[in-house]
Amino acid sequence: MSSGPITELILESFRLNGCLLAAGDALVKDLGLTSARWQVLGAAALAPAPAPVAHLARDMGLSRQNVQRIANELEAAGLLTFAPNPNHQRAKLVLLTEYGRAVYAKAAARQAPWAATLSKGVPDDAIEGATSLLRNLRRRLEAQQPTPRRSPA
Repeated sequence: MSSGPITELILESFRLNGCLLAAGDALVKDLGLTSARWQVLGAAALAPAPAPVAHLARDMGLSRQNVQRIANELEAAGLLTFAPNPNHQRAKLVLLTEYGRAVYAKAAARQAPWAATLSKGVPDDAIEGATSLLRNLRRRLEAQQPTPRRSPA
């Protein structure tokens, strides 16, 4: 019995995720980051306004507990801080420190040429089509969840 194209896509996505995590770890290791730390730092940096961990976790499609653990590590490293939230007494807002902004900027500066090299020779429309397909599948999965996660775009 054939597993079908969707299963092959899922398995290849898992393999790609592993490769991306390893490449990300190597790209930012000397900055004191891992791919997971970089992802949380980026979520805080790119949020339109300071947000609590639970909001960042939902936007990233991850558990609040895991994002909280990583945010605590980033706070201990001086990359972010927690501030009072006027809308919720216990859910502190996540803010990048100046040091955190500088480290994130260094990581982003490395990511741009790495991504350009990775995509060299791949037509933009192929990348856009793959992005659209993955986004559509993610949204279908989110719609099946008992409590759908809020996702960016």
